[in-house]
Amino acid sequence: MTLFSAAGLLAAVTSSTLATEVTFYLGTYTHDGMSKGIYVGTLDADTGRLGQLQLAAEAVNPSFLALSPNGKNLYAVAESDGGVVTAYAVVADGTLSPLNQLPSGAGACHVWVDAGGRNVLSANYSGASFAVFQTLPDGSLRERTALVPLTGSGPDPKRQRQSYGHAIYTDPAARFVYGCDLGSDNVWVYRFDAAQGSLSPAEPPSGKVPPGGGPRHLAFHPGGGFVYVANEMGMSVTAFARDPEKGVLTPLETVSTLPPETPVHGSSTAEILCHPGGKWLYVSNRGHDSIAVYSIRPDGRLDLLEVAPAQVRVPRGVGMDPGGKWLVVAGQDDHRITVLGIDQTTGKLSPTDQSTQVGSPVCVIFKQ
Repeated sequence: MTLFSAAGLLAAVTSSTLATEVTFYLGTYTHDGMSKGIYVGTLDADTGRLGQLQLAAEAVNPSFLALSPNGKNLYAVAESDGGVVTAYAVVADGTLSPLNQLPSGAGACHVWVDAGGRNVLSANYSGASFAVFQTLPDGSLRERTALVPLTGSGPDPKRQRQSYGHAIYTDPAARFVYGCDLGSDNVWVYRFDAAQGSLSPAEPPSGKVPPGGGPRHLAFHPGGGFVYVANEMGMSVTAFARDPEKGVLTPLETVSTLPPETPVHGSSTAEILCHPGGKWLYVSNRGHDSIAVYSIRPDGRLDLLEVAPAQVRVPRGVGMDPGGKWLVVAGQDDHRITVLGIDQTTGKLSPTDQSTQVGSPVCVIFKQ
């Protein structure tokens, strides 16, 4: 073999090896001193093997993260300083360079980027509001263009005395915005003007989960016709049919995330993810420390396949690699992440030997 062909072969092998690695970011709580901010890691998409984590950016309580569609920017909300959103540039080595920061609202707890990367949206928990920020060409935050107050309450006198904005999302076409309000049991629906960064109520203005459910996060079915909402307090998932033209949510059913006869007290749901193939849905259960796995019927309804051990304590954040082969689960209370394999035939989960320590991880997002 000539030197040229050997070098070409080595380059091809190296390129093939590197191509299997996917990058993910972790949001953490830093108040216990075990974490310093946002971390970046890699996962081998073929084997599920974790690479070494490194600190991507120092930050105070960067609890939830979102990546721009082009992967050049990352946005984080911080549950401190009254609630802020910070914009970062993604450096070639995966670390983050801060660009700027703007106030979001009290208790900022969720952040999202629209499909065009032109708008960053945030949900403010104690501030009972949703915010929209437009971006500049470099990805920095230009200005807050909307701050929508929430009003309402629910039947639980301790958790639902007022509205609590818990999560906000644009639909895949960026025509509508959906916001989870834990306090009023509403999933608010807004018409979205991406050019202006503005929100206006849809008609009807919301979809409702069962009283006392407490909607936390949601996931869109890749086909666009269904939305699944994780109810934090009710330990359940509400399946909605979604009209892509009008944004309307029509409830189909609500199903438990726990095995039959399991007490709800002491547990709460956290993250919800739909498999990119559209066949399965995953919901993390804190307290019960498990992942509920459902198959999705053609009509959008759900069948519980299993409630699998999460292999961590308090599985708050859960991220899925772009190929839908692995779940990275963040254990907030045992300060580590672990990898679960996804059976590509059944959708069921299996443990692996892959885990690593990191202080109070609460969010996992993969670079697409």
